[in-house]
Amino acid sequence: MVIREIAAAAVLVSAGVHLVLWFDGMREADVVGPAFLLNAVGGAVIAVLLVVWRHWVPPLLAVGFGLSTLGAFVISATVGLFGVEEDWSGWAVWTAAVAEVVAIVAGGMLLRDDNPLHSRTQSQDHAAGRGAHLH
Repeated sequence: MVIREIAAAAVLVSAGVHLVLWFDGMREADVVGPAFLLNAVGGAVIAVLLVVWRHWVPPLLAVGFGLSTLGAFVISATVGLFGVEEDWSGWAVWTAAVAEVVAIVAGGMLLRDDNPLHSRTQSQDHAAGRGAHLH
């Protein structure tokens, strides 16, 4: 349960950073500006879903959110993204990057632990006497 809240907090932190940056001038960027606002709104929605909906979809969204947001930043910091070129400096960059890594890891852990197919298979194996035995 704690991992779910950590994932929600991480996504919300990244969303908050993007909202602050949008207000600080990124809204003026043609393509990236609207993406920052969409990131802020989408991150808030994903964070709420992680807390209130016990399903595999919100953790998958958290992983996708973290990967896409961090991936977009890495692209902008290397070759540029739609005319935006960034570097690895400043509180916003590092706060968002760490939050996105946490969202990816925590979301992945939730997907691993909450996988209904994995749980059902283990239960069936255990019931059939095929538990994990070391030989």
